[in-house]
Amino acid sequence: FVTVAALVRGSLGISSSAWEAAIGAMGEEEASVVIAAILQRGSMINSAGGYLRNLTGKAKEGKFSGWPMVMALWRVSQGLTKKE
Repeated sequence: FVTVAALVRGSLGISSSAWEAAIGAMGEEEASVVIAAILQRGSMINSAGGYLRNLTGKAKEGKFSGWPMVMALWRVSQGLTKKE
């Protein structure tokens, strides 16, 4: 999973420096989950690299967890999002 995320990040336009910073702040597994989530929601994210750097900053401050991101993707896949 981590190897695939490292390969996919390039196709998303995420620099190696942003990827390394994310790994440093989150660990390989959580950073890989973030890459998967970015890939899944790609059409809603204007700058994957900028988004990852923003989340990396939050992780460095102890204000980020990938779990809510995974749960949000799961709710969307199950049709459990709020309809307006």
